[in-house]
Amino acid sequence: MPFHFANVLLFTATAILFVFGSLLGGKFLRPDAPNREKSMIYECGEKPIGQAWFNFNPRFYLIALVFVIFEVEIAFMYPVASVYRSFIEKGQGLLAFAEIFLFVAILAVGLAYVWAMGDLEWVKGLKQEVLQSLKEKKAPPPVQPAAEKKAA
Repeated sequence: MPFHFANVLLFTATAILFVFGSLLGGKFLRPDAPNREKSMIYECGEKPIGQAWFNFNPRFYLIALVFVIFEVEIAFMYPVASVYRSFIEKGQGLLAFAEIFLFVAILAVGLAYVWAMGDLEWVKGLKQEVLQSLKEKKAPPPVQPAAEKKAA
């Protein structure tokens, strides 16, 4: 037992020394020539223009969440798929298949819900009145907030 603990301790110490050694070595090897342009905020190689605060469309957030859900699905399914043959050899192939099928079914229900709510549509459908006013080139009718729609 102490031998296993020593292995973990040695591995941890090596990892910590590697990180700090790399940072220390980089400090001595890289050039140090600060100037105003290098101190400026860096965003994908572009110079910052405009304000930092702007309205961000929440549809990007919803699409990102759906993407992450399916990335997690792949991350959870890959280990099971890689050892599925050993499950079959042990006679547990049907159990592993049922678990993965249930997992995918739960995610499919979530996808169906998001799809039914219209959150996968990049441009949400406009009301018929707004479309008609756009065709006639007149100002669209004012859109009521959700709270007023419920009260009416």
